[in-house]
Amino acid sequence: MNGSLNEIHPSAVVAQDVRMGRGNVIGPNAVLFGPLTLGDENWIGPGVVLGTPPEVRGVEHTAQWARPSDGPGVRIGSRNVIREYATVHAGWQDDTVIGDDCFIMNKVYVAHDCRVHDGATLASSVTLGGHVVIGARANLGMSAVVHQRRLVGPGAMVGMGAVVTRDVPPWAKAYGNPARVRGGNVVGMERVGTAAEDAATIDRSYRDAERALPPAPADVPDALAESFDWWRSVAHER
Repeated sequence: MNGSLNEIHPSAVVAQDVRMGRGNVIGPNAVLFGPLTLGDENWIGPGVVLGTPPEVRGVEHTAQWARPSDGPGVRIGSRNVIREYATVHAGWQDDTVIGDDCFIMNKVYVAHDCRVHDGATLASSVTLGGHVVIGARANLGMSAVVHQRRLVGPGAMVGMGAVVTRDVPPWAKAYGNPARVRGGNVVGMERVGTAAEDAATIDRSYRDAERALPPAPADVPDALAESFDWWRSVAHER
C-alpha cells in the first residue's frame, strides 16, 4: 500500500496485505482486510468492510488486522463507488471480483466468489449469494436478492425487492418474487446505441418467449452482440 497517494481516514483499518493504486479515498471506520487489491480512484465509504472471510462453515477466521491471510481474497478495479456499510467478502474457491466503474450503494452484500463486472449498479441493500455473476452495466434495484450461483446478464434490469432464483438473460427486465423476465430493458439498450426498432424486437422476444430465453444470434443487433456472446460463453462454462 502507498498511503501517500491515497486519502485514508485515521480511523480506517487497513491490513498489511492490502495493495492499492492511486487516488483512492478510504472513509471513516472502513475495514480493509487482505489479500485485497484495489485499483485507482475508488471511493470507499464510511463503515465499508472488504475482505472478511467467506461465510462458509469450517473456514478459518483469523486476526486479519494483525497478520496476512492465506487463500483467496478480493480484487477491485478502478473508479468504483462503494457506499457506506457495504460488505464484500473474500473468496472461498477463487477471488471475489468487482470490475471498474461500478456503483455499489449502501448496505449492499457481495458474498464470496462473486463477480461484478464493469459499470454494474447495485442499489441499496442488494444481496448477492455466493458465486453470483453480474454482467457489465446490469442494474439491480433496491433490496433485490440473488440466489447463489445465479447469472444476471449484461444490461439486465432487476426490479426492487426481486428474488432472483433463475438466471436473467442480457438486456432483460425482471421483477417479482420469484423474479420473472417481463420484457427487455429498452431504455438501457438505446443508451448503448441500439436502434429503437432493434430494442423493441428484443423486448418482444422476451415478452413472447415461453421461458424468456435470449433471442437467436441472428436476431441480435450489432450493438448488443458482445453482450450476448459473453452471456452464452459464461452460461456454457457454468
